[in-house]
Amino acid sequence: MEKLRDLATIISEVQRGELVFPTSVNAALALQLALADPDCHDDEIARKVLGEPVLATRAVALANAAVFRRHGAPPITSARAAVMRLGYRNLYSLAAAMVVRQFGARIRDPQLRERAEQLWKYSAHVAAIAYQVACHITSTDPDTALFAGIVHEAGNFFLLSQADQVPGLLDDMGHHLGPVQEIVAREVLRKLQVPEAVGAAIISLRDGAISLPPAGLRDTLLLARHLCPVLSPLPAPQDDYLVRRSDIVQCLESFPDLAELLDVAAAEARSMGVALLA
Repeated sequence: MEKLRDLATIISEVQRGELVFPTSVNAALALQLALADPDCHDDEIARKVLGEPVLATRAVALANAAVFRRHGAPPITSARAAVMRLGYRNLYSLAAAMVVRQFGARIRDPQLRERAEQLWKYSAHVAAIAYQVACHITSTDPDTALFAGIVHEAGNFFLLSQADQVPGLLDDMGHHLGPVQEIVAREVLRKLQVPEAVGAAIISLRDGAISLPPAGLRDTLLLARHLCPVLSPLPAPQDDYLVRRSDIVQCLESFPDLAELLDVAAAEARSMGVALLA
């Protein structure tokens, strides 16, 4: 009962918009606001990136990650060049990833911190696979799929940070945890200013039936999660039985280059994971 009361308190605070983000992510949130402003110019975006050393470093590292360094492009050595290579939407992904990562970075409990690190590895792999699935299977915008993969576990990162302050919060929650995950995810995605269509696709992963043939962002994420070789450390929405049906297997068998696609995604996930590590 005490755990349920603690969860009820957290849900109440979340629904009132009382999410407390680490002060170290203010620059990332400011960058998100600027990127969302249609009147914001390239020079202003570059100044905001250059004005925060961690943000600038991560932008350069991400621009040199395999997922963005195509066709033997030379390495990027400046934040301004990184801005040009990444583009606004991928800078938005970077800003959101920095916020998500900071939830895990401030966890003190060693076991919870290990779970947060595992959750980040899982998110990076799902994001990289979603990019490849979008390109080759679902004909979805790959940059949007990459962004959605990065932030789709944001709510669980927040819950892990809360469990660090309330020991045992997430232990043995069983079926009670699912609704809490959904409520928290909605509010965290809103706080991160995730576009409504992306947020809706993420929330609909829970009990969402996949289309045949798969198409759209939700199906892209469902397939990416299904194909991900890294396990999530937290209970996931109950989509496995919807993805592991024989007709889905047959659908994937129609893509003979699937193994190669997953190898590419694994390399990109490792590269991207290191670049976004904060």
